Amino acid sequence: MLNIFRKSCKRLLIKAPVDGEIVDIVKVPDEVFAQKLVGDGVAVNPKSDIFVSPVDGIITTVFPTKHAIGIKTIEGIEIMIHVGVDTVKLNGEGFTTFINEGDKVKVGDKLLQINKLILESKAKSLISPIIITNIERIKEMNKIVGTVTAGETDIIEAVI
Repeated sequence: MLNIFRKSCKRLLIKAPVDGEIVDIVKVPDEVFAQKLVGDGVAVNPKSDIFVSPVDGIITTVFPTKHAIGIKTIEGIEIMIHVGVDTVKLNGEGFTTFINEGDKVKVGDKLLQINKLILESKAKSLISPIIITNIERIKEMNKIVGTVTAGETDIIEAVI
């Protein structure tokens, strides 16, 4: 009977959006991300050129410069994938998107492709933050470290 007064906690698993190596968010070479000013999460140093959806949800934002994508999960958690550092300055050069705002996506659906040669030569870094922007909704968060596979490896486990 007392269980009706307990708030139930849900677990949200966020998968890697790209193959690569996890980088601690505080080591991202951009103060906005390193100081967690837009939220908390991890970053990935990408080893491939395809980024996929790390969660089931709806695309809320595709930046005109194609360097960042926002996704809202079914549970209302907002995720931002920001490809590289200072990539906004490229004005979309080196990026091809496969989704639009309002699209429903599942884990593993292709979001965008990067031209690594262009980004490596023109961006400050390819390290790509994956951030929960409405972090106040998260009760607990565990982050993994190591090598990850797009759409398969859990990079964040959040209790909401």
